[in-house]
Amino acid sequence: MKEPNKAIVDTQPNEDPTAEERKRDHIQLAFNAQVLQGELDARFYYEPLLSGHPVAESWPSFPFLGHTFRSPLWVSSMTGGTAMARTINHNLARACGEFGMGMGLGSCRALLYSDEVLADFAVKPLMGKQPLFANLGIAQLEQLIERRELYRINMMLDKLEADGLIIHVNPMQEWLQPEGDRFVHPPLQTIETILAQVDVPLIVKEVGQGMGVESLRALLQLPLAAIDFAAGGGTNFAKLELLRDSEAKQLIYGHLAQVGHSAVEMAGFVNQLLLELGDKVRCPAVIASGGIQNFLDGYYLIHKLQLPAVYGQASGFLKHAQGDYASLRTYVAAQIEGLELAKAFLKVR
Repeated sequence: MKEPNKAIVDTQPNEDPTAEERKRDHIQLAFNAQVLQGELDARFYYEPLLSGHPVAESWPSFPFLGHTFRSPLWVSSMTGGTAMARTINHNLARACGEFGMGMGLGSCRALLYSDEVLADFAVKPLMGKQPLFANLGIAQLEQLIERRELYRINMMLDKLEADGLIIHVNPMQEWLQPEGDRFVHPPLQTIETILAQVDVPLIVKEVGQGMGVESLRALLQLPLAAIDFAAGGGTNFAKLELLRDSEAKQLIYGHLAQVGHSAVEMAGFVNQLLLELGDKVRCPAVIASGGIQNFLDGYYLIHKLQLPAVYGQASGFLKHAQGDYASLRTYVAAQIEGLELAKAFLKVR
């Protein structure tokens, strides 16, 4: 005798246990999740059909500044000589070693004549083979030339085990800084003297206002390791110095902080100059920095530039480098994941 038919019981596990909750969220959030046409990022073509999701660490390694980078990020010069500097610099250096980035130190002026704060800057052992560049202002270099003490640069680099030197050019900052120095010679003359007399890789940067066409034209024809934009849009050290001064001085000179160039504008300048200068170009690389708020800004710039480039950030790293390393590590890992996602699905217009 046949048994009566029994209902078929599905014994397979629920492969989407969060579906009901997720769909409920979709209904509740749909009206708040609209992106208006005017809010679309017009820098990119979105190509969702041409790639699978990226796997971790899929950004290809590449040569830059004579080293191998695994990520196209540069830790822009920040701080030194303060109570927090040691924690910040050590965290940043550790991240460079782990994620394959490069790093520029904050002003190393104090190390020219003393080792008192050396521990704040001596981070090369944390970086492995990644490049570490020391940093001096154009005013200090002018003084070293005048005193015939350029040997101090190599002594400082040796102490730091640094791979090269960043020269920051900051006439507006020095003019507005209450304790600021005055330049006797054009910075270009000082840079050319350093190139002729000090055999180390050099990067030249501004400090938050960028550089115009003629300054870039001159630098591109020098045998520098790279030009760092330090463009307008990020920390502006001329404005920072004004904020340290009186309200009267802020009213008189405040408009000077509004002068400058964005990183996008400077990328356009460089590309045009490459066409004009042709084989006169001797500087082989760019660090696109200044006002870069996220990985999309960086991704856009390094693909728009016609020279090999990485992008630099300061404040973004600084916010996460002041405490434990885990916070900084999470931030950097997210930036790199974003770059990998952009590489998979976005094409620069």
